[in-house]
Amino acid sequence: MNKRNEYHYQVANHVFVVCDERTAASEGLMPGNYTPFAITPQQTQPAFTLHIVDQVDDSGFTQEIHQDDDGSEIIVGTVSLLPCFKFLLFGELAGVMQTNADYTEGWLHPVQEGSFALDNALMVMYALSTATKMTALFHSSVVSCDGHAYMFLGKSGTGKSTHSRLWLRHIAGTELMNDDNPVVRIENDTATVYGSPWSGKTPCYRNVSMPLGAIVQLSQAPYNKIRPLKSIQAYAALVPSISGKRWDKRIAEGLHQTEDWLAQYVKVYHLECLPDADAARVCHEEISL
Repeated sequence: MNKRNEYHYQVANHVFVVCDERTAASEGLMPGNYTPFAITPQQTQPAFTLHIVDQVDDSGFTQEIHQDDDGSEIIVGTVSLLPCFKFLLFGELAGVMQTNADYTEGWLHPVQEGSFALDNALMVMYALSTATKMTALFHSSVVSCDGHAYMFLGKSGTGKSTHSRLWLRHIAGTELMNDDNPVVRIENDTATVYGSPWSGKTPCYRNVSMPLGAIVQLSQAPYNKIRPLKSIQAYAALVPSISGKRWDKRIAEGLHQTEDWLAQYVKVYHLECLPDADAARVCHEEISL
């Protein structure tokens, strides 16, 4: 392997490696959103390695689930009882990935040019390989303020990004950490939020971290009102926002441990709100530490 075609990264202190093993390997494989997370090769075992290859044999593919999000599709299944993923963009196949059983090795064949298949493959590998390590890849917008990270959860279209922008505009000292896929990792009884190379439609790829201050589930309303959630309610609020293959027992158990810890030891709120400055102020006053 030509070391020029091997790339090493670290996100939330989990190391992963990308190896371009195609016949016509290119030094320009990795897009710029990964640059802030690049590291020199490490002696430690990586969380996973993704091999970029000329071909993946997906004959005999058996579909398990189909996820569709605004033109971006992931079809999850198996080939010879091992995990296989197909990534589609606006109905066209962009790439196929096979992995081993514990998601520590993956083989991606990008069908289309561009980073769509690569980004999705790395997100999938990261979420699944770290799920048993008290780590969760969230679908969330997150800001930092006063030395803590505050995460905003909700269904697509709820206003997560809008609420973050309101904090940026009206709450002094606020900075955007990530606008779509931050990582939360629990170590030494402390939950920390990390930026990631994946940030949805907002180009916010910051290699930063902050202790988690609070989590806020958002819903639209004709008023601004916030209330704390009890542990069972908090758990239910967290689950839909955490990426994972929950029909895999090992993954499900790992995510449950993380979700249960967060529901018990992190303050979780429900904010019914308008998209206005008062919503940001009401939220900040209640949850800031």
